[in-house]
Amino acid sequence: MDVAYIFRGKDVARIPFYGHDDKLFKEFTLLGGVWDAAFHGFVFNKIIEPEKVAGIINVVSITAPEQGTFYRFGIFGFWERPWNNDKNENSAQQNQNMNKPDLKTFSEENDKQSKCQFVNREQEEKFSDIWIQKIEAEMRARKYSIKTRNSYIYFNRILCRTLQKIPEEITSNDITFFLAFMEKNHNYCASSINNAISAFKFFYKNIFKNNIVEDQQRPCRNKNLPVILSKDEITTIINQEKNNKHRLLLMLIYSSGLRVSEVVALKKEHIDLSRQVVFINSGKGRKDRYTMLSQKAAQFLEAYYKVYRTEKWIFPGQDSNKHLSIRSAQSIFSKAARNAGINKKVSIHGLRHSFATHLLENGTDIRYIQTLLGHSCLKTTERYTHVAKQNVLKIKSPLDTI
Repeated sequence: MDVAYIFRGKDVARIPFYGHDDKLFKEFTLLGGVWDAAFHGFVFNKIIEPEKVAGIINVVSITAPEQGTFYRFGIFGFWERPWNNDKNENSAQQNQNMNKPDLKTFSEENDKQSKCQFVNREQEEKFSDIWIQKIEAEMRARKYSIKTRNSYIYFNRILCRTLQKIPEEITSNDITFFLAFMEKNHNYCASSINNAISAFKFFYKNIFKNNIVEDQQRPCRNKNLPVILSKDEITTIINQEKNNKHRLLLMLIYSSGLRVSEVVALKKEHIDLSRQVVFINSGKGRKDRYTMLSQKAAQFLEAYYKVYRTEKWIFPGQDSNKHLSIRSAQSIFSKAARNAGINKKVSIHGLRHSFATHLLENGTDIRYIQTLLGHSCLKTTERYTHVAKQNVLKIKSPLDTI
C-alpha cells in the first residue's frame, strides 16, 4: 500500500484501503477502528487526531524499512458542489475551508526522518485543463446545455481529485468504489449517481476512447410522488407576499406551470397579454413551447408594467443586464412559504406540480397538460394521476359503509 487517506465527517472518520497491511491494521484496531468489509476500510465513531494516525504510520514504516514502506497520507472531507467555473472556484474554496479543521504540515526535516508526509487538504487537481477543454469542445459541438457541460466536468473532476488519479489511471473498479462511497457516506440519490455515470460514460467513450464505464449498472430511480399544495395554501402564500415583484414571480409559476429556470428568464416580449399566453424560449431539452396565462396574472402584469420600467427582463437581477438568479427565486418561495405557515416539505417546483394536479382535478385532458408542461413523454405527466383527487374522492371508505 502506497497511499492512505482519511475522510473526516462531523462525528465519524473513515480510512479506505485498497491493499492490506497486518501491522498497520492491528494498530488501527487498537485505536478503536472497526473494519467495514463493504466500505473496505476502517471506520472510527470518533474523530481521530491526525497526529495519532501519523504516529502509527511512522512506527509501521520504520519497522518495515526492508520493504521500502512509504505512506503518503492525506486528510480531507467531501464537500458539495460546485466547481462551476474558474472564476467561482476561489469563493467556493473559501466556503469549503470554513468547515475544515486545521491541518499541520510536517517540515521537510521531519518528513525525511519519519518518511510520513501530510498532504494538503486542498487536494491536487488531476483532471487537467487539457481534458476540460476537450470535453467542453466535444459537448459544445453536440450543443449540450451549459448546465450539462458544467455537471459533466464537475463529476469527472471530483472523481480524479478524490482518488488522486489522472484519467489514464482510473479503472472501472475505481468508478464503482467512488459511486459506492458517495452513496454510503453522502447519501447521493439515484438521480445524482445517474448523472455521475452519464458524465463518466461521455468522457471515457467520446473523449478518452476507452469506455470503462460500459458495464456500470445504473441505480433504480426512486418513485417519489410530488408534494402538492392546496389552492388555499397557494392563496395564502401569494397574498402574504407584499413585494410585487416576488408576488408576480409566484403567480406566474402557478398560473402557467413554469419551471423556476423558465420564469426567471422571462422577457417582456415572451408574454402576449392580449392572447394570454406565455412563450417559453428554449426550455428544458432546448424546446420552445407556449403555455397559458391566467386572467388574474395578466391583470397584475399590466399594473406591474406601469410601476416598473420593464425593458428586457421581467425579473431583472441586481445587474440589470442579467435576470434574477434561480437561487434567489428559490429563496423567495421558501421565505413566503415559511411566513405563510406551510409545514409541508415543498420547494418552489411544488407550484408547478400543483398547477398540473389542479388542472387534472378540474377535468383537463392529460395530453393538454403534457403540452402545457412541455413533457416529451406522457408517462412523466401521468404521475400526477396518483396525487389528483378527482376520482379518489368519489370512493367511499369501507368504514363509512358499516
